[in-house]
Amino acid sequence: MSALLRASCVLLLLWVSRSSGCRVRIPPHDQVAQVARFVAHQCDWASVATVSTHRPVVGRPFSNVFSVSDGPEGSGTGVPYLYLTRMDISVQDLQVDPRASLSMSLAQTDYCRRGGFDPQSPLCAHITLSGSVLEVTGMEAEFAQKSLFSRHPEMEDWPPEHHWFFCRFNITQVWVLDYFGGVRTVSPEDYFQAPEAPRTTV
Repeated sequence: MSALLRASCVLLLLWVSRSSGCRVRIPPHDQVAQVARFVAHQCDWASVATVSTHRPVVGRPFSNVFSVSDGPEGSGTGVPYLYLTRMDISVQDLQVDPRASLSMSLAQTDYCRRGGFDPQSPLCAHITLSGSVLEVTGMEAEFAQKSLFSRHPEMEDWPPEHHWFFCRFNITQVWVLDYFGGVRTVSPEDYFQAPEAPRTTV
């Protein structure tokens, strides 16, 4: 198959998957901020990279998996919330340096599989958020609890002796890769001004 024909097939497949072929209706490619909000609301977990404080990798990137939620289904805020314990090795890193990166991908859903996209393909939309992890209290903690427990119900039964607490990921930059041509950046202002993303059954 020629390169031109292969590219045409990929574009056709993308058009079908974005219009009628998949139950996940990702926003149009040119609406970058809305794509980022969409991915953030579809995903239930994320890879979080911290600056390690543990030997033998002190000062190096350390990635870990955490359950996340940016709001109850159908009510995405764009803010990823986490339920953490200081017993976790990554949380211990965050206590020293709260800076982190958080990555989410539609490979977590059926979107990429149905479209025939490898998780590393640009067509398998994924985002990386830069920022810091901050503990929340009061009304925001109550909202974080509602957001997380509604999508991760087993959290309610996690052992209380681990002294769980709620955090938000404070976003300072958004990176989006959902098409050919390289990563695109979105400011926090544009990200949060984008229309609220619906939660779609996948």
